Amino acid sequence: MIKQTTIKTNVTIPERQIRASYNDATIRVYQAYSDSIADTALRHGTFVSPPFKMERMTWIKPSFLWMMYRAGWGYKDTGQNRILAIDISREGFDWALSHSCASHAEPAMSQQDWDRVKRESPVRIQWDPERDLDLHPLNHRAIQIGLGGESVHRYVHQWITRITEVTPLAHQIHALVVAGRRDEAHALLPEERPLPATPA
Repeated sequence: MIKQTTIKTNVTIPERQIRASYNDATIRVYQAYSDSIADTALRHGTFVSPPFKMERMTWIKPSFLWMMYRAGWGYKDTGQNRILAIDISREGFDWALSHSCASHAEPAMSQQDWDRVKRESPVRIQWDPERDLDLHPLNHRAIQIGLGGESVHRYVHQWITRITEVTPLAHQIHALVVAGRRDEAHALLPEERPLPATPA
């Protein structure tokens, strides 16, 4: 079980900082899928193709609230109605970061250079505004990690150590937010803390 520690609210959070639930061995990321993909993943302890598509880029998100924003608390559509917490090895997570590039080219980068960087980097990094309980954007950002090519195979066959469904938790927190019981909702959020090192 991952031991978690919350971030104190009076600490200024850098604009770009990886925050997650983790321990020395694993780090938790989130994804949302359809019933067919979620059911097979939970049954086998990893993603199974088919229905999971190995040839597509798959995005993992360490931020629970950003996942809630993306999936609408599991109510957005049937393709994202099942929210999964995936514990992956720290070694795998570090490999992903060290083999990544930004999801968009730098302004001064030529198309040739950008094509080369993409060929050499099976992982994409994107920073999007973190979200609060109402799913409103915050000033600091959450990391999204896109896995493609070799990194998808590593993710599915090597990195995943455990998959847990958190859809009921998402629905419970959402119901409390709607009811105006924000303190109770906040108390149920997975506790996330900064990783010691964050990529630029």
